[in-house]
Amino acid sequence: MSDHTARDEAIARFAGVNTPYYQRAFRQIGERRGYVPSFNIAAALLGPIWLGGRRLWSTFWPFLIADLLAVVLIAFALAGGTGTEQSARADRLEALAVTRLSEAQVANDKDPNSSIARSLTRSSEALEQAAKDVRAVAEDAKNGASLIAILGFGLLALGRIITGGLANHLAERRFRRWRLEGGAAKGGFSLLHAGAAAILLAIFIPIVILHFKDATLFSAFPSDPSWNSGVAAWLDAVIGSISSAVAPAAGVLTATINGMLSLLEGVLTKTPWPVVMILIVAIAWQLAGFRVFLLTSVAVSYLAILGYWEKSMQTVALLGTAALISIAIGIPLGILCGYNRKVAAIVRPLLDFMQTMPAFVYLIPVIALFGIGKPSGIIATVIFGIPPVVRLTALGIASVPPSVREAAIAFGASRTFILFRVDLPTAAPSIMAGVSQTILMCLSMVVIAALIGAKGLGEDVLHALQYAAQGQGLLAGVAILLCAIVLDRVVQGRRADAGR
Repeated sequence: MSDHTARDEAIARFAGVNTPYYQRAFRQIGERRGYVPSFNIAAALLGPIWLGGRRLWSTFWPFLIADLLAVVLIAFALAGGTGTEQSARADRLEALAVTRLSEAQVANDKDPNSSIARSLTRSSEALEQAAKDVRAVAEDAKNGASLIAILGFGLLALGRIITGGLANHLAERRFRRWRLEGGAAKGGFSLLHAGAAAILLAIFIPIVILHFKDATLFSAFPSDPSWNSGVAAWLDAVIGSISSAVAPAAGVLTATINGMLSLLEGVLTKTPWPVVMILIVAIAWQLAGFRVFLLTSVAVSYLAILGYWEKSMQTVALLGTAALISIAIGIPLGILCGYNRKVAAIVRPLLDFMQTMPAFVYLIPVIALFGIGKPSGIIATVIFGIPPVVRLTALGIASVPPSVREAAIAFGASRTFILFRVDLPTAAPSIMAGVSQTILMCLSMVVIAALIGAKGLGEDVLHALQYAAQGQGLLAGVAILLCAIVLDRVVQGRRADAGR
């Protein structure tokens, strides 16, 4: 049996229908490189139904969404577009103008020279003119609805043309994968999957049409407002009970954080500014090189000259406390996740929650448990800043080559030796990147922490937002930016300076 005959028999088993057509199409595609002009009429007519029947799911969903978008545009245009809403508004204005006119006539009958009569007359005339203007806008919108309908039909036609032009290439690629992987269930045209795709279209399209025919239909989910209030009340009770239960532990934690923050803030703010400034630029030169030294000198000069020195030190103290707590928790937890997949599987959803949940949301339970003030700001900052160091530490530990560990074990190394002399040095770039990201994430919480009583540069930005003081807000924002850049460069050390 020749290779062509075996291939044709395989195509016959795979295609299921119209075998000669697919044999010719697959042969033409296989003999040439790049895109071979080919058009599948069945795929163009059926669209997502054909793609579903061929189990081409990665292509099925985009084209299904494109078809639904086209139907939305067509239904919206047939319903009058935005002109329907504008016409309804014009009707309301006209009715209100008639009401005002009747009220003005009554007032005129009583006293033609009264201010109320004149005011009602002017109001009636203004409403009538507004109704005419809105009516004109509605007419223009109705004229533009035809363009929206053309766009919808064009999108539908374009999607079907693209589907027909790509169908044979997609089927041929799936055929090659089918020949490598096997599995009779993956071949042929699946009427079950095609039927499921048709059912989806049969459900979605009427819903879209009915919605635009009657705007009140499917406009909002039929939920019961009492459910929201009931669940909220239950959560209030739960948070209250938790707050009462953890009050002693929360007090100890708050006192500990306050002690750390007061110590660091006292060192930075009570020490004479020349000493602190010289130490900062000297450390930058020692750890990161001459370029970062120049950058740090410019940054501290900006902070000092514009009067942000003390608030910058408060911000650094707040940031330093939060970053130290985050790193002290994050690196050991990241090492554990790097070694143990089960722990990583448990911790990963928590990290996702901490990174995706808006900061304003988890400020609520933090304030409920710890009150308003700097400790609450630090705790909220730790929650926001700890995920990067955990993730990148776990990635660095998991990325250590097994051959390196095996060599250390072969020479009789203990687990402690492997951790501190093999794994951590190898994973150090990833860990330091996590530390840098954690510091920057903590610094990005400065303004939000100021909302609950934390001091520093975030307070200036908050005041600028409240009083629309653009210049003051920009100056304080640049101060925060400079702090972030300097801290990032110093933490990255000479690797960042040498890489440029």
